Amino acid sequence: MAKTKKKNVPVILVTNDDSITAPGIKALVEAVKDLGRVVVVAPDKPQSGMGHAITIGHPLRLHKVHFMDGVEAYSCSGTPVDCVKLAVDKVLHRKPDICLSGINHGANHSINVIYSGTMSAAIEAAIESIPSAGFSLLDLSVEADFTGAKVYVKKIVRQMLSQKLDKHLTLNVNIPAVDETLIKGIKVCRQAYAKYEEDFIERNDPHGKKYYWLTGEFVNFDKGKDTDVWALKNNYVSVVPVQFDLTNYSLKKEIETKWKF
Repeated sequence: MAKTKKKNVPVILVTNDDSITAPGIKALVEAVKDLGRVVVVAPDKPQSGMGHAITIGHPLRLHKVHFMDGVEAYSCSGTPVDCVKLAVDKVLHRKPDICLSGINHGANHSINVIYSGTMSAAIEAAIESIPSAGFSLLDLSVEADFTGAKVYVKKIVRQMLSQKLDKHLTLNVNIPAVDETLIKGIKVCRQAYAKYEEDFIERNDPHGKKYYWLTGEFVNFDKGKDTDVWALKNNYVSVVPVQFDLTNYSLKKEIETKWKF
């Protein structure tokens, strides 16, 4: 009798920007732990808003920690991007099959993708030719309910693992903070033109010195019904394919043909 060829188990790297102790990363691992070998490398403290920052001015530290039974996990003193770099070079000693980042506590739709540590980790993986996805739930609470989010994370990750992917694939996935029964499904969207109208509150510290606290209001300038903001407002999970090539090709062509240098 011929021997059955053993199926290769995919390696899934998991990271985030809310820290290795955040409920969201535990929910992400719970959603995918039966789909492959899961290895977690995540920051040892919150790194929200760090964008694509890397650590160059001081040493990075990596510590093996108990995270969940059957899951190899490390905390890292650096940024989310540092976590991906160290995971590939010093933990896995190879590229994982896919990289998953999140589940972030709070939205990463529209302009947030630029600032997001969650999405920067996913984009860093794509730069290294590792297909990736970043997941966010529109609930900032540490007590957020990830039940519905886990269902849709698993659906998307199963799709990722079931086919040959573009090595630079990066998905920005946002999930509405509603009961699972109210989620209408998944919509593949474009990124909305929306941003924060920011303000800095000026205050004085106990020594009388001024300091500033960033605040602002989120404003959607995009009325299209094919955007991530529209999908989320209407209780759909939004999936936006993003890329690290920031070239504006139509504007490049216009400048080449119309500008005189």
